[in-house]
Amino acid sequence: MNNFYSNGKLLLTAEYAVLDGAKAFAIPTQFGQSLKVQPICEKVLHWKSYDYQNLCWFEAKFEVNSLRIISATFNATTDGGNDMIAETLRKILVCAQQLNPKFLTTNEQLLIETNLDFPKIWGLGTSSTLINNIANWAKVNAFELLQKSFGGSGYDIACAQHNSPLFYTLEQKKPKVAPVTYNPPFKEQLYFVHLNQKQQSKTAIQAYRKQKNKLDINEITTLTNAFVKATALVDLEKIMKEHETVISNLIKQQPIQKRVFSDYFGNIKSLGAWGGDFVLATGNDDTPSYFKKKGFHTVIPYQKMVLKS
Repeated sequence: MNNFYSNGKLLLTAEYAVLDGAKAFAIPTQFGQSLKVQPICEKVLHWKSYDYQNLCWFEAKFEVNSLRIISATFNATTDGGNDMIAETLRKILVCAQQLNPKFLTTNEQLLIETNLDFPKIWGLGTSSTLINNIANWAKVNAFELLQKSFGGSGYDIACAQHNSPLFYTLEQKKPKVAPVTYNPPFKEQLYFVHLNQKQQSKTAIQAYRKQKNKLDINEITTLTNAFVKATALVDLEKIMKEHETVISNLIKQQPIQKRVFSDYFGNIKSLGAWGGDFVLATGNDDTPSYFKKKGFHTVIPYQKMVLKS
């Protein structure tokens, strides 16, 4: 039996701009996904995916050699009737085979089980943790597997592999990862709030690529460095506001605080693709009640989200 585990992720700075070489600051989360591989007698590759409540939301069987889909079932209630899940999984496995021709070519009869420990709607890396786990199983480069399958900057793969906050940069399209010690004195005043919907990163990236606005990579990199160096909450809030303004002008979207939380007493910054998943909020003990009154019930303190290295 083989067991693999990958950390979830949150991108705190350089959303969108990281794709074009700006330095990003990202954190691995306490929530992630495991993958277990064990031999079975049935002559198939049997895949079962479980959610954070240990309910099987997806199941498929593939032919051992060809990876042809034999059968597939999924929970239409939670996944919107997406019948492409099995084909997407097959694509990842085939890409892994292309990177390592010895992967899944020995008539192996296997049961593969994945277990998420966060709700899929949270957007903490359902796909990236899966890709990193499969890459470890197949003994291939996870960044290469990501590019052959889903695409993206790869910061989420870096988080999957590291147990501390990190700087992430694409230099000549190659990932550069630098672990960071981040322990701000105001961490108890930071909260992650979920916006009750999942943003599709692939769609957001495609929309960003269509933008013709000029990106100043150095400006974003400067803000990333300042974000990490901030020692007072008031300084961090100033950086958050400036970062929101820069990205707002870049993608021509109004910042979430102006659009939804204009009466909030703290400061709010979007994380990752704008419009869904989590935001970062500065605040105090009244922060959870404010958001819950607005209908946003998932409010997680910084220290309960970030992986403790």
